[in-house]
Amino acid sequence: MSDKLPQSLIPDTDGARLRTLHQYQIVNTTPERIFDDFVALSAQLFNVPISLISLVDEDRVWYKANTGMPGLEAVARPDSLCSAAILQDEPLVYPDLEKERCRLVSPFVAQSAGLRFYAGSALRMPDDSNIGTLCVIGREAREFTETESALLTRLAHLVSQTIALRGQYLAQGQLAEWDYAHDELEARLNENTTLARYLTSRAMGAANYDTDVLDMVYTRLESIQKVLDKYLVESQ
Repeated sequence: MSDKLPQSLIPDTDGARLRTLHQYQIVNTTPERIFDDFVALSAQLFNVPISLISLVDEDRVWYKANTGMPGLEAVARPDSLCSAAILQDEPLVYPDLEKERCRLVSPFVAQSAGLRFYAGSALRMPDDSNIGTLCVIGREAREFTETESALLTRLAHLVSQTIALRGQYLAQGQLAEWDYAHDELEARLNENTTLARYLTSRAMGAANYDTDVLDMVYTRLESIQKVLDKYLVESQ
């Protein structure tokens, strides 16, 4: 497990992090297909039943997108592993939560939901604030390879940039422009999700992808990155 966690769940710099979170005007918003597609793609790529995009607010963790845990909207901050995952820049991974627990987070919510595996990569914004996570979760223990960790980090970066792009358009009142960018990004993500379904049926998740398959996945992710880069420049 990768754990470089500090001693406290809420660091002294949390006020600045919360200001960054709220400037993006995304907490408590309605679902948006682009974020739903990101968690669907992540669950497919890693062959897990659950993937979430979390946003860590002052007292709770709120989920912008959720596949695999219907009805889950938020949990108290001390009860969520995502609260700990934002405290480091590399993914926080627990292969088996029955054998090893996070010392900063209560285990009871995860236990009551029957969760055994957790991997979460922080959503790091341009000012280096970690406002939430992209996480993948399973009900069975499993290892998480360095290759998978790198892929989860890459996906989290794309989610972070999508939130930043959305925030730029909303701050400027350009709702139509965000809708247009959203639809193009969603089209790219749908292409990736179709690929992920095919790959998962063959290889049962990223842990078993060979070099050629990984190259194919990263090439498709780069197509999303190019769309984001284009709109991020246009929206400045």
